[in-house]
Amino acid sequence: MRKKKIEGLSQIYEKYDAFFIDLWGVIHNGIKLHLNAIEVLENLNKLNKRFVLMSNAPRPSKNVQQFLLKLKMGKFLIKNVLTSGEAALKSLRKNTYGKSFYHLGAKRDHSLFKGFEKNSKTLEEADFILCTGLLDKYEDQLDYYKKFLKRFTNIKMICTNPDLVVHRGKREEYCAGTLAEIFKGLGGEVIYFGKPHPEIYKFCIKKDERVLVIGDNIRTDIKGANNMKFDSLLITNGIHKNEFKKNETKDYDKILEKYEATTNYYQEQLRW
Repeated sequence: MRKKKIEGLSQIYEKYDAFFIDLWGVIHNGIKLHLNAIEVLENLNKLNKRFVLMSNAPRPSKNVQQFLLKLKMGKFLIKNVLTSGEAALKSLRKNTYGKSFYHLGAKRDHSLFKGFEKNSKTLEEADFILCTGLLDKYEDQLDYYKKFLKRFTNIKMICTNPDLVVHRGKREEYCAGTLAEIFKGLGGEVIYFGKPHPEIYKFCIKKDERVLVIGDNIRTDIKGANNMKFDSLLITNGIHKNEFKKNETKDYDKILEKYEATTNYYQEQLRW
């Protein structure tokens, strides 16, 4: 199928009943909102089109909603937010992978296991590793984690954010997915919550809906759409922007082939 570059979502929105839209890289950059994307949400809302804001954030959905409010996003636009952290939280409540865990991540992610603090243990005592990202002290030192995790591949790692990196403004930061790759390389087993894995979509899909997935990450957003056989719109000025800028021939399909993914539409930024 020929991929189509579109000028605005207004060209295609009528084909779809629901829109699963990525947050970081599409709606905001970690520091400020993308106003063109906000206009899209406002128009979908006026047209009574259902949309879900999906994030691989390793935090409960309500925390991400609070963050969006701080960015001055309208409260009426954030009624449907679903995070990978929220999906992981459900497994914590059920003790799916054991009762005790070692939290691998920053202090700001402690909200994920609020109410389960007593289950947080040392690596030696834990049933599994709950990975939300990198430790505050070692944000850029990947070699540290190779040494640190080497002795603990006998327990599973629960990765609450499959993203490898994210752009906070102009700065690139590692995510939990990078640590999961390191852990797998050491021989450990990883359970993922979030895009592109099907489980997260089961929380928001409705029967017989025509869904369009909108995202900037080929590994997570577009692969997730492919896995679910949903149509997708790839935003090229996001996580892969440097790859697309270097593509002088504008043959964007070649970039997707590298990731073994395909998309229906391209757009530089999400616009109406």
